[in-house]
Amino acid sequence: MSEFSILEMEQGNHGLGKVEIAPEVIEVIAGIAASEVEGVASMRGNFAAGVVERLGKKNHGKGVKVDLTESGIKVDVYCVMKFGVSIPAVAQKIQDNIRQALLNMTALDAEEINIHVVGIQFENLKNEPEIEQEL
Repeated sequence: MSEFSILEMEQGNHGLGKVEIAPEVIEVIAGIAASEVEGVASMRGNFAAGVVERLGKKNHGKGVKVDLTESGIKVDVYCVMKFGVSIPAVAQKIQDNIRQALLNMTALDAEEINIHVVGIQFENLKNEPEIEQEL
């Protein structure tokens, strides 16, 4: 199974040249599309991505891995869901949103869009300090 570093798009017989799309572009598109779905708390990244985000640069490809193979495009999405949502329903919405975004922006159809739920985010309940009143 050989991997490609750049995806060439077929443009027909316009004679204007070729269009190439880097996998990083597909990662960014898929990352933004997944983050837009209600029920997704965050995308999983690595330590370096967290440090970069703290320095002010947003990493939109975080939590997305794209494989360009001979059989097609395979997208793996690693995300954290909010507590209380239906995981299968949210995962289906993520797949649909990514597929539609890729079709609209690149005219490419992904062979596989795999959703990996790597955590659940619970709501942070702020404990308000109780005020004791003296009688």
